[in-house]
Amino acid sequence: MPHITIDYSAGLEDAFDRRGFAAELHPLIAETITTSASACKTRLRQVDETLVGEEAVDGSVIHIVIAIQPGRTPEVRGRLTEAVLALLGEHLKPADGLRVETSVETREIDPSYRRS
Repeated sequence: MPHITIDYSAGLEDAFDRRGFAAELHPLIAETITTSASACKTRLRQVDETLVGEEAVDGSVIHIVIAIQPGRTPEVRGRLTEAVLALLGEHLKPADGLRVETSVETREIDPSYRRS
């Protein structure tokens, strides 16, 4: 715990430094929500097709979901979300004609969660 899922458009493979981002993401999460960086589990999923807007035009998207144990205040979750969004910007290289939509959600995992 926490579980991090990063969905990113296939066209971002060269522009998004995924390994570098994850290497800095885990300590950031640990510091912000008082957990261990070694507890962070990240899944990176390349999405072959992403469509954006009313006309569903091809677009580039990165969406991150951070699922954490219940008990953190909305303010702490909000600080984490903002910090992750800022860090994400540091790991995206500009590319000609490429506009990237980025979003981050920090949510509490359901109390039914179990692991083994």
